[in-house]
Amino acid sequence: MKADILKEKHRLGLGGVAIGTAFEPLTDQESYDVLKKAWDLGIRYFDTSPWYGLTKSERRFGDFLQNQNRDEFVFSTKVGRLFTEVPENEVPPTMWKAPLPFDFKHDYTADAIKKSIEESLKRTGVSHIDIVYVHDLSEDQVGDRYPYFLKQAKEGAFKVLSNLRDQGIIKAWGMGVNKIEPILDCLESADPDICLSATQYSILEHEDAVDRLLPAVKKAGVKLVSGAGYNSGFINGRPRYNYSDVIPKGMREKRDKISEIAKRYHISIVDAALHFVLAADEFAAIIPGASKPEQVQGNVNALETKIPTEFWKELKSEGLIYEKAQLPA
Repeated sequence: MKADILKEKHRLGLGGVAIGTAFEPLTDQESYDVLKKAWDLGIRYFDTSPWYGLTKSERRFGDFLQNQNRDEFVFSTKVGRLFTEVPENEVPPTMWKAPLPFDFKHDYTADAIKKSIEESLKRTGVSHIDIVYVHDLSEDQVGDRYPYFLKQAKEGAFKVLSNLRDQGIIKAWGMGVNKIEPILDCLESADPDICLSATQYSILEHEDAVDRLLPAVKKAGVKLVSGAGYNSGFINGRPRYNYSDVIPKGMREKRDKISEIAKRYHISIVDAALHFVLAADEFAAIIPGASKPEQVQGNVNALETKIPTEFWKELKSEGLIYEKAQLPA
């Protein structure tokens, strides 16, 4: 029986990419303000990774969460990379704007997974981790070494995480990836509980997930968490799409058209984007990141916004949403 760890109150969480300085070099205080705002607004699911900011995001989440009642929140982090402290001039180039001085290597062996969890517990100071995601085991991250690392994970990460779950040390585990194939590969060879699917399911781009990912996880009894449900800020008007500066052809026009229709119904495209993801039965939660407290407030406001049924009908009639996609009741 798959873990049912995320309840109705966890449907809106906070992701840790922005706090890891993905888009701008947030200070510790600015990050604290975001986390406190999320807590004060009732958010109780927090997701981060040692990869974000080369351990910076994890430390910042821990500095805040270790002072909260541990029984009140769900916490997830990730495994798949090990980190070694290095001199400032030896920090490898990454997407992070202000990372800590660490180098890293991918490692999905059993020993590496155990070490990664131990180090995450030390960095965060929390008593335990609820959900562990196997991070970036995907061709977009490891390239043509994907078959090698997948074999390593089948023999190591997948087995050790199932054992830790069965012993009650963690409550659930799954993949945390930007592509569909790794989740499908994991379902074939292991027994995950919940997977974090980033960039694959949004109001702008969801056809492939509807056809391939959602039926597979439903059959397996596995739930999904949505990462990058706003296409890493593109839906909010940012000049990037799924963490890249390259905007796919036609996406600006599609976004603007949906925004235009949304305004006529006195809602925003962000309101619609959040409700679109959560309308799919397979998604237990969505975890947009935030670099400002106002963005957290905006996400909570979006969750509370009522979307007219006529709005969804119009999007479908205009061909802006896949005909097979689930819509809010």
